Amino acid sequence: MSQTDFNVRSLRAEDYESWCVLWRAYLAFYETSLPGTVYDSTFARLLGDDPQDYHGLVAERAGALVGLTHYLFHRHCWKIENVCYLQDLFAAPEVRGMGVGRALIEAVYAAADNAGAPSVYWTTQHFNHTARQLYDRIGTLTPFIKYQRD
Repeated sequence: MSQTDFNVRSLRAEDYESWCVLWRAYLAFYETSLPGTVYDSTFARLLGDDPQDYHGLVAERAGALVGLTHYLFHRHCWKIENVCYLQDLFAAPEVRGMGVGRALIEAVYAAADNAGAPSVYWTTQHFNHTARQLYDRIGTLTPFIKYQRD
C-alpha cells in the first residue's frame, strides 16, 4: 500500500460505527475499555465546532476506515501561541507499516501549522517499539517522564 491507496480526512458524523471499531481496537491495545457513554461523548467532542475542542482525523482505504487520530490545541505558559497535543493515534493492524500512521501525524502537523501552533507533542509507552520507530523519524524524543494522579 502506498500513500495514494488511502485518504486522510476529517471525521464525519456518519463515521460513528466505523470509528467505534477502531476506537475499541485502540483501547484494547492499551488493555482498557470504556463505557458507551464515553464513546458518545468523545465522538461528539471530536465533531464539535469549538476550535479549542478535540479534533478527529481518519485514514480511509477503499471506503473503510483504517486509522484515526485525535488532537487538541491548548494554551502554554511558555508560548504565546497555542500548542497541539496529539492524544490518540491508531492504525489497524492490517495497514501498519504502510504509511497510515505517518500520514495521520503529518495531517496533525498541517492542522497545527494552519492554526499557528508551533509545537505538536504526544506520549507513548516506552516499550511501544514499533510505533517509536516511526516517532523517532518524524519527531524528537524529549527527556520528560509523565506523572498523573489516578
